[in-house]
Amino acid sequence: MSQVRLQVRDISKNFGITKALQHVSFDVNAGEVHALIGENGSGKSTLTNMLTGIYPMETGSFILDGKEIHPLNQVDANNMGISIIVQELGTLSGLTVAENIFLGHEDRFIKHGFRNTVAMNAEANRLLQEYGFTHIKGGAMIDDYNFEDRKLIEIVKATYFHPKIVVIDETTTALSQEGREELYKQMERLKAEGCTVIFISHDLSEILSKSDTITILRDGIYIDTLKAADLNQDKLKKLMVGREVTGDYYRSDYGEPISDEVVLSAKGVTVPGLIHDVTFDLHRGEILGFGGLSESGMHEIGKAIFGASYDRTGSVTLADGTAINEIPNAIRHSIAYTSKDRDNESVVLNQSIGDNIIMPSLNALDYGHTPFINWAKARKFANEFAKEMSVKMQSTDQFVSELSGGNKQKVVLARWIGKGSNIVVLDSPTRGIDIGVKQDIYQLMNKMRKNGKSIIMISEELMELIGMCDRIIIMKDGAISGEVLRSPDLDEQKLIAMMV
Repeated sequence: MSQVRLQVRDISKNFGITKALQHVSFDVNAGEVHALIGENGSGKSTLTNMLTGIYPMETGSFILDGKEIHPLNQVDANNMGISIIVQELGTLSGLTVAENIFLGHEDRFIKHGFRNTVAMNAEANRLLQEYGFTHIKGGAMIDDYNFEDRKLIEIVKATYFHPKIVVIDETTTALSQEGREELYKQMERLKAEGCTVIFISHDLSEILSKSDTITILRDGIYIDTLKAADLNQDKLKKLMVGREVTGDYYRSDYGEPISDEVVLSAKGVTVPGLIHDVTFDLHRGEILGFGGLSESGMHEIGKAIFGASYDRTGSVTLADGTAINEIPNAIRHSIAYTSKDRDNESVVLNQSIGDNIIMPSLNALDYGHTPFINWAKARKFANEFAKEMSVKMQSTDQFVSELSGGNKQKVVLARWIGKGSNIVVLDSPTRGIDIGVKQDIYQLMNKMRKNGKSIIMISEELMELIGMCDRIIIMKDGAISGEVLRSPDLDEQKLIAMMV
């Protein structure tokens, strides 16, 4: 019989009038991968954020190995043997890799009041080599590394001290397949050492294949805890949503001709060290997909089109010849962009939902072309598009930082739907999004396509590219390696062959 590692007892948490968790209780065993699933806003991250000291406790208790705990912050939680790898970036800019790994635990390198930086860097390098991350150096600045490498650094930070519980919150959505395999390997290592992994993911196939036990939450309420071996995807969807999930996620049409009307042309677009000589056209009413491995250059395509790559050469022009070289110009000419790095590049976390939605549309929300915003008009605008995207919120005055990942993404999309952008660049639009919201986003994209909007969809999820796009361009080593048209016969293997 498995030993109970963590007892969750009668946990409740409110954010204003929003009941994030309501009297949640369940057990987690030692030496298992215990998945925690539910739709966005179900309370998964709220629960683990309290367990790891990010949010304060309200009512209820956590009992770790028979002892009640009340973590005051993440360092306090670490000292109790609990760590977390978060969905968004969990490292701090301006510090070295080593300083990030040992943040809150620098005292082990301090002697006579002085920190031994050489010893700290050496220990960080030893750990990085032990994990196989030899291309990352302890003494280097964290800002020298890309999003994925920073997630690998977080894996080291969260696990090097052999904690009792590691929470992995939507981390796999930020990683390439290679990075995911590395994380899976670390999960198996932790499990073999008797550690417990609490695993949060919206990828149901991943949940079923990597977890031993699954706990389901819905709207802040505990639904059930079951063995993964006794479940399949359809059963999980029903438990998560509370009803049978019917209908296709993706488009069902095939053979529709792509319009001859070109709305945007990229010619010889180059960003040093990232992409080289990329040329393509985007047509009216088309969903054009970009796929590839994480470092293929596909994510830079979106920034280059939006004018956010300041060392870009080559040209991006609209049908009338207008050159797009900077972000204000792109917005002015009806181009929208959502970044893969949502929290740092797509929303302003410490501003309200309303402020985020109205931001690109301020010129249309003034008192007849005066420099003053008509706030009654702005509030109505924000409420209209937050409602259209079904954002779960107290009101549009609520800070975006208080929302779940899926609801943050809805705010991002509400912003650009409200702006009425004709060209929409979506980089990883469903990353960290639950099945219900994914379907909403796919249906929205299809509606926009039918209304003549043009979409560039950048994704590492090959099935959504196959399911949603009229054309797919595959990137490899910063250049285009292949292009395919929409077809019912297209499968992942055909795309992978162009990627590797």
